[in-house]
Amino acid sequence: MPQTPRNMPRWLPIVVLLIAMTSIQSGASLAKSLFPAIGPQGVTALRLLLGTLILVVIFKPWRLRFKPEQRLPLLFYGLALGSMNYLFYVSLRTVPLGIAVALEFTGPLAVALFGSRRAVDFIWVVLAVAGLWFLLPLGQDFSQVDLTGAAFALGAGACWAVYIITGQKAGAEHGPATVAFGSLIAAVIFVPLGVWEASGSLLQWSLLPIGLAIAVLSTALPYSLEMIALTRLPTRTFGTLMSLEPGLAALSGMLFLGEHLTLIQWLALLCIIAASAGSTLTMKRETQIKEVDIN
Repeated sequence: MPQTPRNMPRWLPIVVLLIAMTSIQSGASLAKSLFPAIGPQGVTALRLLLGTLILVVIFKPWRLRFKPEQRLPLLFYGLALGSMNYLFYVSLRTVPLGIAVALEFTGPLAVALFGSRRAVDFIWVVLAVAGLWFLLPLGQDFSQVDLTGAAFALGAGACWAVYIITGQKAGAEHGPATVAFGSLIAAVIFVPLGVWEASGSLLQWSLLPIGLAIAVLSTALPYSLEMIALTRLPTRTFGTLMSLEPGLAALSGMLFLGEHLTLIQWLALLCIIAASAGSTLTMKRETQIKEVDIN
């Protein structure tokens, strides 16, 4: 059975998703502070290891039973989750947080675009794209952005798209508990890889408190909340709502990393927020149509 009732208020998954995005961007800023000590690969390993342990204790994934048709999506969900984390942190080594998240957002934006069925949905996608277009430079020419880091961020975006699509299929029966299983799959692959690339620098007790904070903010809390929203929002609505992510990343960078926004970048944020609000306003009508079709 799902962990959260299906008849929850329609606005609640939206609030849950906003909390998840705020948490994950705060965690990303904190994680970047560890790069000088253990590198992005080491941070990935630390985040996945501790985050998975927390999720396993909370949800006890060994109790879950997946149908045969859910097993392959679950495998791809776990692989996408781990790859998304790994590529994103590697991109942060040379690309500012706001730009990395904006590039990563091409994944859910593509999901929103290809999942659209009505003309009004394209309005919100166009607004989101316009906001991202102005947000990308972050006060500098795009040509000055490291191309390798940008490629890693785009790769993370592709994994994010797979995460959204497979997460809905794999998590339909088990809700947020699916995240624990997916994170376990990701940890089996990417924790050894990160430990190997970080050499022995991870073996420091002083890293444990920061590592736990990153694990909670970036993995355990947001992915659990995202699964609640992911299984209760239409795919295109979930994808378009994710347009808030670059704006939240820019704000997090301003608060914790000293990045400052120009007037144009604030206008870009407003475009992104308008796209998210617009998709939310059209969600009720969309859900009602689905309910009529079912009944």
